[in-house]
Formats: sequence, structure tokens, C-alpha cells
Amino acid sequence: MFQEESDLSLIIAQIVQKLKGSNLYAQLERQAWASLQRPEIKLESLKEDIKEFFKISGWEKKLQNAVYSELSVFPLPSHPAAPPEHLKEPLVYMRKAQGSWEKRILKSLNSMCTELSIPLARKRPVGEQKELLNKWNEMGTDEPDLSHFRPVYAPKDFLEVLINLRNPNYENGDSLSFRTHLGLIQVPLRVKDIPELKECFVELGLNTGQLGIDDSTQVPPELFENEHVRIGQKVLAEQDSAAAQQYVRQGSPTALRAELWALILNISSQPEDVKLTASNDDYYFVFEDYLYQVLLCFSRDTTVLSHFAYNSASPPKSYIRGKLGLEEYAVFYPPNGVIPFHGFSMYVAPLCFLYHEPSKLYQIFREMYVRFFFRLHSISSHPSGIVSLCLLFETLLQTYLPQLFYHLREIGAQPLRISFKWMVRAFSGYLATDQLLLLWDRILGYNSLEILAVLAAAVFAFRAVNLMEVTSLAAAEAVLADLSTLKVMPLLQIFLFATVT
Repeated sequence: MFQEESDLSLIIAQIVQKLKGSNLYAQLERQAWASLQRPEIKLESLKEDIKEFFKISGWEKKLQNAVYSELSVFPLPSHPAAPPEHLKEPLVYMRKAQGSWEKRILKSLNSMCTELSIPLARKRPVGEQKELLNKWNEMGTDEPDLSHFRPVYAPKDFLEVLINLRNPNYENGDSLSFRTHLGLIQVPLRVKDIPELKECFVELGLNTGQLGIDDSTQVPPELFENEHVRIGQKVLAEQDSAAAQQYVRQGSPTALRAELWALILNISSQPEDVKLTASNDDYYFVFEDYLYQVLLCFSRDTTVLSHFAYNSASPPKSYIRGKLGLEEYAVFYPPNGVIPFHGFSMYVAPLCFLYHEPSKLYQIFREMYVRFFFRLHSISSHPSGIVSLCLLFETLLQTYLPQLFYHLREIGAQPLRISFKWMVRAFSGYLATDQLLLLWDRILGYNSLEILAVLAAAVFAFRAVNLMEVTSLAAAEAVLADLSTLKVMPLLQIFLFATVT
């Protein structure tokens, strides 16, 4: 009990410290000073009166949402004396593997720059800056020739690293369940089984109304949808992040989704000027229109660096020429510390269907990235990290579809070699857009990426009959090549709640 109170005090202190540097803190301070002029604020009950004023004026709700937002990305509890690297990743072998992978990526990037005689970073001349600003809205059509550039890495390169990951303490297979895991991922991490997943995703149950399910035995779909929309409007009127997060577990109505996601992610309606930050150095990415704008800005956004406090990865460093090794001359490159991989733009693309104003689109994507997407391309032991997702996927298949799992393994078609690309891109580019947004509703609703592994396993279960007939990896890939006709919610419900456990 004492330990829990101590942990809570530590969390409160850290969140207060973080919020003190925010715009919200300055706004609250101004409002508090301004409230002193109000007749209902009395000196003898100053503290209580100001708290009441914040409640009535809506500022208390904004503070609650900010605290809730911080809690959503807060690292898992650890010992107060734990060093910073333990907050990033508690397991030493995971940290070492991530460090080695980063060196490989950086080597690949540097060798490409050397081959093409292109500096990693240089300030754009004034003429180029003006030209970029003038062509800001035509980036997708007026782009440089990038045929000589290659992606720094692709998901399949990353998968090979994960396959070779080992815990040195488990080399001899001390654990029976670990020894009997016949998948590609050979690290002993704790993942949920179906009974635990049922408990975690209880709102996805067969008797609960869902958007994304065409028929229901309990309530006619149109009645559920009308009532769900009415509740959604009420949640938006209340402006409560926690309520919005709970609400989207049953899916978000199309008309309310953009506002609900912004509320969950605590993105205000105040626009940011994101254009100017991207116009003064030299590194190109190929994206169409919004994608180009958003990702160009993202690569230059140094506020993204703060997420490395709880990311197992570390931003790559570069040194000013002639000052190698001198920390005061070190710079992060790219400025946001994130080197994109082949397909990175697919994290942004679905959001373009929801947000047509570039500033809002940018803020939503940035928050989605620092909460969720970074975990899909860094090596960690976090339950939503890609290593755990791969292990969860393989464990679900091996446990609940053993015949299929062993068949595919015997013909050299390890299931993870097919599903990895789906999970690393959060299924973006594979599902139909309406289905992808229903899936991402649940990622936001449960503040977890585990649903990606469950869906990947559910897809294999759905195509199991066809997969049992194949005799090669190529044939298995052909069976699973097109996911665009799949309905996400029925697949998840059947796999989780209609599977015999």
C-alpha cells in the first residue's frame, strides 16, 4: 500500500513538472490572476473559490484532459532510483539490440549520402527557402528526382533483426513454454492468451453493440447507431478525453471521428504554423501534397525528440564538421530524431480522410506517432512494442490454430513472414479505409497496439481452409495478398469470443 502511494506521488510530481512548461500552465496562471477581479472570489476562501471558478469556466476539464493525456504515454512504473535508460527499456539485451540496429540504419544512411555526394544537413539558401514556400501547396506535383535514393530500410530488414534477437540468460531454454514456442521470435516475453484478451477487450464482446457489425442479435443496427451517435455528441459536448476514449471502444461514427480522436489525443482547435519550420534545410522525401507537407514538417520538428524519454530508441547524432566527438557540437539528424523506413507515409495517409486542414492533420499525426506508431519500429519489451506483438501473434496461432501453424511452418511459410508487414504499418494500406479507421478507433480506445496482433491472427484463422491447401510461402502469400474486402470487427469478435479456449 505504501509503495503504491509512493509511486502515485512520484507520477503526480513528474506530471506537474511536465505541465509547468506547457501553454496550458501559462493560460491557467493568467486565468487565476484575472479571476481575482471577480466579486465571488474571496480572500478568506481563495483556493476553493479559484478551484470553483476553474470548474465553472471549463478550465478544470482542460487540465483533466492534459493530465489524462500525460498518463496515456507515461512509462510503466519503475523503481524511483532506476536510471533513465531503464525508463527507455528495462531489459539490457533489448537496449543493446536497439543500439546495434540504430548503428546499421545510420551506416546505411551515411553510405547512401557518400555515394550520392549529398550532405546530410545544410541550410537552404534564401532563394531555395522562398521557392519552397511558394510551392508549398504543389509539393506532390513539383518534386525533385529521387530515383537515385533508396529507402534506408524496409520492414523485412527489421524482421530479420527481431528473428535473431536472443536473451543470453535463456540460451539453454530454461522455460518449458519458451522451448515449445516454434515461431520465429525466440525471446521470453509475457504475452496475453485469449481469456486475458477477452477480459482486456470486453467491449468487443458478441453481446455489445459495435459500429462495423452489420447485424446484431440484440439490437437492430440502425437503432444502435442512432443512440451511439447521440451519446457521441454528448461526449463531445462534455469535452472529456477519458469519456471519449471509452466511447470509441465501440467504434466512432464517421461524422464524429475527427473530433473524437482530437479530444482523445488532447489536440486543441488552435492552429499551429507548421510551414516555416520545414523550409530551411536540405533533405527530401517523396509524398503527395498533404503527405509531403506533414512529413517534411515532422522530420524538422524538434518537439518530437521528447518522446525518446520513453522510447527504447535514441535519436541519431551528427557532429559539425571538424568537431567529431565534442558533445557541444552534436546535432540530431534528422532534427526530430526519427529516420523513416519504406512505407512510413502510411501512418499519415489514413488521417488525410479525417483532417483536411494541414495544421490539425499534422498535430494529430505527431501525437499518434509519439503515443503509438514509434513502438512499431523500435526494439523493446513493451506490451505494445513490435517484439511483443510478433510473439503474441505467433503464440495465438500456435495455441489456437496448431494444425495451421505447423502446416505453414513445415512448408517454409512461417506466418510472421507474411503478417509482419501488416502489423508494422498498423494495417495501413492493406485494409479498406473505413475498416482501417474502425481498427484505429480501438487502438485509441484501448491505448494499446495489441489489437493488431489479434487481427493478424484472426485473418489467418479466416483464411485457414485455403491456407491448409498451400504448399509454399509464395502460395500462402497469394492467399493473403488482398485484405481489402475483410471486415475488421466480425473477424475480431469471432476470433476472440467464438474460439474454443
